[in-house]
Amino acid sequence: MLSTYTSYNLITKDMLKSLNRTGSEAVNQREADYYKENIGKVATVDEFLDDYRLYSYAMKAYGLEDMIYAKAFMRKVLDSDMSDANSFANQLTDTRYRDFANAFAFTAATPSAQTEVQLDEIIGLYSATAANAGAQIKEETRYYDIVIDKVTSADQLLNNDRLRNYLLTAFDIDPNTYSRQTLKGVLTSDLDDPASYFNTQFAGRQTAAEAAIQTATTELSGLESNDANKARIAELKAEITRQSAIVANVQKYRSLAEAYNFNTDGTATAGTVQNATQKQNTNDLYTLSNPRVTSAAAQLNQEHFKSVVGSVTTANALIADERVVSYLKAAYGLDKVSVTSFTLRNIMTSDPDPNNPKSYINMFGGADKEAYVALRAAFNFEEDGTLPAGTPAQTAAQTSATASLYSSHYNDKDDEADELAVNRFKGQIGAVTTVQDFVDEATVYDFALKAYGLDPDKVSALTIKNVLKSDLNDPKSYVYQLHDERYVELAKAFNFGSDGKIAEPKLAQAESEILAMSRAYVTEKSRFGTDDDKTKAEEEAKYYTVQMQKIDSVSDFLADKRLVDFVLTANDIDPESVDTEFMKKIFTSDLDDPKSFVNQQADRSYRKIVASFNFNADGLVEQPKDAQVQSRRGVYETLDGYVRQKLEEEAGEDNAGVRLALYFQRKADTVTSPYDILADDALFEVFKVVYSLPDEIGSADIDAQADMIKRHLDLADLQDPEKVSKMIVKFSVLYDLNNDTTSDPAVSILSADSGSAGISADLMMSLAQLRTGGS
Repeated sequence: MLSTYTSYNLITKDMLKSLNRTGSEAVNQREADYYKENIGKVATVDEFLDDYRLYSYAMKAYGLEDMIYAKAFMRKVLDSDMSDANSFANQLTDTRYRDFANAFAFTAATPSAQTEVQLDEIIGLYSATAANAGAQIKEETRYYDIVIDKVTSADQLLNNDRLRNYLLTAFDIDPNTYSRQTLKGVLTSDLDDPASYFNTQFAGRQTAAEAAIQTATTELSGLESNDANKARIAELKAEITRQSAIVANVQKYRSLAEAYNFNTDGTATAGTVQNATQKQNTNDLYTLSNPRVTSAAAQLNQEHFKSVVGSVTTANALIADERVVSYLKAAYGLDKVSVTSFTLRNIMTSDPDPNNPKSYINMFGGADKEAYVALRAAFNFEEDGTLPAGTPAQTAAQTSATASLYSSHYNDKDDEADELAVNRFKGQIGAVTTVQDFVDEATVYDFALKAYGLDPDKVSALTIKNVLKSDLNDPKSYVYQLHDERYVELAKAFNFGSDGKIAEPKLAQAESEILAMSRAYVTEKSRFGTDDDKTKAEEEAKYYTVQMQKIDSVSDFLADKRLVDFVLTANDIDPESVDTEFMKKIFTSDLDDPKSFVNQQADRSYRKIVASFNFNADGLVEQPKDAQVQSRRGVYETLDGYVRQKLEEEAGEDNAGVRLALYFQRKADTVTSPYDILADDALFEVFKVVYSLPDEIGSADIDAQADMIKRHLDLADLQDPEKVSKMIVKFSVLYDLNNDTTSDPAVSILSADSGSAGISADLMMSLAQLRTGGS
């Protein structure tokens, strides 16, 4: 009979071959095939427990064969929420139950429109987009000013997307409904020619609209405000509003015609399409068109206010300018709906005597009284709204003070609006369950589009629906046909399926896998470390959890060494023992091909690593097609665990010492305390043999036994494969001597008819290994 060490060494010197041999045995292959074919058909814990072949196979794989009978207990293990530290499985001291529970997922992942990381990213992007609005305007203006000088025809202008969009934005023309024919007609119109396109198509509309306004206004002024006239008054006001919109629209196109110098045939000499004044006016319109008051827009507003305030002679004339009203409201913190232009006039003409209880400020200032007083002090109007002879509306000092206030507060309203938008988005995104919900909820829709630089008023809702339902892994999907990276990033920010319903987040690793990987890492780094080591490990786990939700491909993952090292460490692999090229081969392997690179590794941890990721054959993150009670990682871990258990079991049929040695090799580096050894009969048996301790020590006080283990063994040595190997050599020799599994050397020497003198060859080799510490 071979010695324990020789038998052990025959198995471990080519562990891959040994595992493959065991796995290919007919009965083992048959059970593995059944498991792979049927575990995906199980939907509930009861179905799993009722299929004895599946259930017993999995239990054996995790070393829980002796607990197969305890179905009620195992149901509680499988029902445990592994993200809850207080759940049943997480409270058990035996880590085999946690490993078993982590291999299954009978509670489906919760679909959500966004993960926390996606939510944080879109909020950050929204804030960044808002902050960079000025820079974007500046860049578009820079491009426009350079290229417009090279334009030689109206068609060339309209064919350039960026120039055309700049023009449409500057002159407030809807890009979704504009007519190219109309634009070209207006651009090539001679306003002095009654037969020009503008004069024949627009001028008449304005004349008719103005006449209609005059007629309606005249009638309205003659009506008494009573119930009998209520309906007619409403009609007249609506008509005035409608006709005013027509006038405004005509004026818009008139401004467009005045801004460019094309000939009637659409041609122009390069550099003459716009003169300096026309170009500057167009730039100003574009800058002011942004709903946010950027620094550039604020500067324009400053200049406008100064030009107006220096020439007005009455309060009424000042408030007639809407830009001035907005300017003053922002400067004095009165930017609210309740404050109108007439409110400002009343403040600026209020009795400045603070002791007059009848003054407008004292009667209506309320919570804004301080701002009212400051605004009143900034102007020199009399109570009738006029100015004293020789006195300007504002002195230079007053204008400067107002300008300073405006500079400090011009974007306060935008900042408040941003904060409100963020809070509303966070509060409402959780209620979104379909793409239609997303489109219908204006707060969510507007926020998301603005975050990616898309104008909600200029993008079709149908386009957004199709974008969000696109398959990002399919280069032919709708989102890629738009040739705009903004839409791709928008699609990545949400978790909608092709059916328009929210789905489980498409992550490089499922949330349950990220959790399991993180726990394994913290355990590895803090097994014999300090509290500080554990804290650092937990911080690294936070980094991993966040970053893994941003990974889109194998390349992204391998490019972050910090993530790769984390995964290797969590799986008890020294990061320094493998390089990037090795990891590339691992991740490009076909797990179902026995000859693939990953399947040629004796350390099955590599298979488990690859299986824990959701990468497709192209190395891209893909959405698992169907919810499964066991992840791909769980399936392979179970298959590999079963084969290893059978290998050890079959080895023990000839020599129990070999099984103990193999078990000790597999479990040694999981030991964190003496109690782990005491709780495991097999590990404790090896320990007793190695240190020649009698069985009677098992009856001593448990804490005394733990102290005894500490005296004999430095548990940290169990993390060193070389030291573990030496212990196995020693165990093998002593086990053989204790159990007479080889020829006793004393008997051999003294026996006259033994046929040979001396120690058996196997035992001699074991003793030599013990002396040299070889393996």
